[in-house]
Amino acid sequence: MSSNTTNISFTHGLDATGLRAWFARAFEAYTRRRSRIDRVEALQGMTDAELAGLGIQRDQIVHHVFRDLYWT
Repeated sequence: MSSNTTNISFTHGLDATGLRAWFARAFEAYTRRRSRIDRVEALQGMTDAELAGLGIQRDQIVHHVFRDLYWT
């Protein structure tokens, strides 16, 4: 009969500072995403004439709001 003992640490760098930084990044990403969704909803609530005044077609609203994330 044999016995094996291992001492393995699973901290993965998630100390209090690392955990706070992770939550800060997650919250920032959420607020940026939420802001864009709010903008899409505001544009979708506009009339076609109002959108035309901004130079946006209705089917291009999402592309317009997220245009900086696309390779065009």
